[in-house]
Amino acid sequence: MIIIQNEFLFVSIKLRGAELDSIFHKQYQLEYLWSGDPAVWGKKSPVLFPIVGALKNDTYYFEDHPYELSRHGFAREHDFEIMQQAGTSVSLSLKSNESTLRQFPFAFKLIITYTVVENALSVSYKVINEDNKVMYFSIGGHPAFKVPLAKDSAYEDYYLEFDKKENAGRWPVSPEGLIESLPVPLLENSHRLKLTHALFHEDALVFKHLASHQVSLKSEKSTHGFTFDFAGFPYLGIWSAKNADFVCIEPWYGIADNVIGNQQLAEKEGILKLEAAQHFESAWSVELF
Repeated sequence: MIIIQNEFLFVSIKLRGAELDSIFHKQYQLEYLWSGDPAVWGKKSPVLFPIVGALKNDTYYFEDHPYELSRHGFAREHDFEIMQQAGTSVSLSLKSNESTLRQFPFAFKLIITYTVVENALSVSYKVINEDNKVMYFSIGGHPAFKVPLAKDSAYEDYYLEFDKKENAGRWPVSPEGLIESLPVPLLENSHRLKLTHALFHEDALVFKHLASHQVSLKSEKSTHGFTFDFAGFPYLGIWSAKNADFVCIEPWYGIADNVIGNQQLAEKEGILKLEAAQHFESAWSVELF
C-alpha cells in the first residue's frame, strides 16, 4: 500500500490497478471513500482504461481483427509500478505487455499521479503512445464516495449540486451495459439532484457534455461533503450499486458502446485518437469539506 499525506489528508493507493483505497480527513476524523464491501461492490476507485463502459458483445474491431475486452478495460487488473514518490504525491505507471497487446494492439505507457494539496486530492492521467501508429483509447475515473458521511444522517438526506443550472437528460443504459439511442429527461433548468437509492435501480446516470465543471455532495443535516471538479471531461457517470451506501462520480473521456454502434474502435463514440510518440493528459480533483 502506498501512502501520501499532508496535515489534512491521509490517502492510500494500491499497486493493483493504481486504485485509491482511502481518503481520510485527519481533522474531521472522517473517511470519505467507500469501504469496498465485496458483498455489495468490491471496488473503491478503479481506473478505466483503455475503454470506458461496455463493448457490444465485449468485442471491438481494429484493422478487421476482433479483440475482446471486458467492461472498463484491463488497467484495474494489472499491478502498476512506482515511478516517483514524495510525501504528498506519487506517480504510478503501467506499460503495455504481452497480456495487454492481446486485448489492445498498441504499445503505450499509462501514468497516474495522485497529489494532496490542503483539503484536496488531484488525480492526473497521462497516456503516452509508444507505438508507431495512431492509438485509439478511452480513459476515466470511478471513485466511490461514502454516503451518508455523518452517522446521524441517511442516504436520502444528501443531494448533488452542479455549479451551473443544467438542461440535461440521462442516457439510459441497456441490460447489456450499452447506451441507448435517446436520452430521458432528468435535469430541467436545475442544478440539484436529490440522492435516492431508486435513482440507480436502472444502472448509472450517464450525461453528455454538461455545462457544469463541478458537482458537490451536500446535505442539510451535515456540514461535510465534497466538491468534485471534472473540467474538460466530455462525459460524466453517476452510479451506485443497488441500495448501496455510496455514490460514484465518474469523469470519462469515452463512453460505452451505443446499442446501434458498429463496434469499430476508430469510429466509437468518444474515442480518443493519439498520434505516434504523442501524449494525452487530463485530471480530476476532489476537495473535501
